[in-house]
Amino acid sequence: MLKPGDKAPDFSLKSDQDKEVSLADYKGKSDVVLYFYPKDNTSGCTTEACSFRDNIQPIEAKNAVVLGVSPDSIKSHQNFINKQSLNFTLLSDPDHAVAEAYGAWGEKKMYGKSYMGILRSTFIIGKDGIIKHVFDKVKVATHADDVLAEL
Repeated sequence: MLKPGDKAPDFSLKSDQDKEVSLADYKGKSDVVLYFYPKDNTSGCTTEACSFRDNIQPIEAKNAVVLGVSPDSIKSHQNFINKQSLNFTLLSDPDHAVAEAYGAWGEKKMYGKSYMGILRSTFIIGKDGIIKHVFDKVKVATHADDVLAEL
């Protein structure tokens, strides 16, 4: 996994609006809260997303944007946004290439079985493209508050 001080890998992914979004789009303009989550419309991911939704104004007041990334499809992201009234961009990483570049893809265990998947994590990336903070142990209920405190 990347760490503070590392250069954030650039990426270009399709958004919930079916538009290309790149990290470079924000360079020199705003900090980026890039959070990786396993799956739309699951309990932990919904709690985390709604936490960001409810804190988006203070996050934006700190000149930061929130970008959520999961392997889900654009259509799934659109449904998730509509169902939860999300007010930030979700990006589709179906081949998990961006998650891998950030170290947010790896082995997980559930019910004694191992499988590969998204490792819930968040990266705060400065306007200069350098990682300022990494959350590799995310508490979904308070995560947006933790991010806000770090910003």
